[in-house]
Amino acid sequence: MNRTLLGGLSAPAFLRRHWQKTPLLVRGALPGFAGLLELRDMIELAGRDDCESRLIVRNGRNWTVGHGPFPSSLLRRLPSRNWTLLVQGVDLFLPQARQLLSQFSFIPYSRLDDLMVSYAPDGGGVGPHFDSYDVFLLQGPGRRRWQVSRQEDLTLREHIALKILKHFRPEGEAVLDPGDMLYLPPQFAHDGIAVGDCYTYSIGFRAASHRELASEFLMFLEERLRLPGRYADPDLSIQKHPAQIGPAMIRKIGRTLRGIRWSSNDIVEFLGSYLTEPKQQVRFMPPSRPLAFAAFSRAARRKGVRLSPGTQMLYSGTRFFMNGESAGADAAPEALRRLANDRGLPGRRFPRHGSAELLYQWYRAGYISINA
Repeated sequence: MNRTLLGGLSAPAFLRRHWQKTPLLVRGALPGFAGLLELRDMIELAGRDDCESRLIVRNGRNWTVGHGPFPSSLLRRLPSRNWTLLVQGVDLFLPQARQLLSQFSFIPYSRLDDLMVSYAPDGGGVGPHFDSYDVFLLQGPGRRRWQVSRQEDLTLREHIALKILKHFRPEGEAVLDPGDMLYLPPQFAHDGIAVGDCYTYSIGFRAASHRELASEFLMFLEERLRLPGRYADPDLSIQKHPAQIGPAMIRKIGRTLRGIRWSSNDIVEFLGSYLTEPKQQVRFMPPSRPLAFAAFSRAARRKGVRLSPGTQMLYSGTRFFMNGESAGADAAPEALRRLANDRGLPGRRFPRHGSAELLYQWYRAGYISINA
């Protein structure tokens, strides 16, 4: 890790002192950072139907938000100031974006969401708000003034399409120059306003609510439930009140439901599948003329392979999870772990047996590709 990224702090020190606790402002986190995109590149991405984008315009206290795809003539109908274009998931389209995200690999991939890039002319912003996840705000070309607050009042304004705080009371302020970075834990109120034209790179880390996790896990269990038989009551007796749910029925159903069990292996399977499930807009491109297995193996051992931009790969022990699918490694688990951790596997590490067939399946699905 670049030692300037966290202002001279080691990754363990940052996690101990700041992660999910308190903000951190780093001057010169990435010295000389010139950004990865020009505005024209962002408009091109915002015109794609497989790229999530938003346009936010402020007019006094009124805000409007539009969702892409947007036409290439977008700029011709915008005012000279007070608007913001946001493009989500830039790492799905730019290899350089994935390289930028790799700077933050001291935080597990299971928490990483994506890279969002925003452009705003003078006065542009998205209003005072808070996020439910951790975020690193890296300043690209231009400057942005950030105000932050630890306030507990997170009441939102009503009748607008954005989640804007009704009562924002800034407690601190800083203007970020290119290469500066601000880390904010969840629930920290903040407001960023462009000082002239500026780009901001937001590295976000997802955190599902307990309700969402529970709901998804229950759906996962539903597909695996094995509860044979059917409700029966051969010992049924006359009830005085026929509309009453009788205590005998409650006891019987209770015994059945208490039979629902899950293990740590079930939790691993759930998390691996859930955390690697591709986002809705992600598209994989299988090779138009896939190599036969033998030719693929020779080429992979010569050139190496890499994960496709939209691929999510995690593992636990010898269980591997690729884009919502689960697979076990009969052989060469170390090679697969390296592929997951480094998002690439050099040719000399490519397995000759066992896992090579699994890698070939992933190649045919467009999940991995052979290095050029």
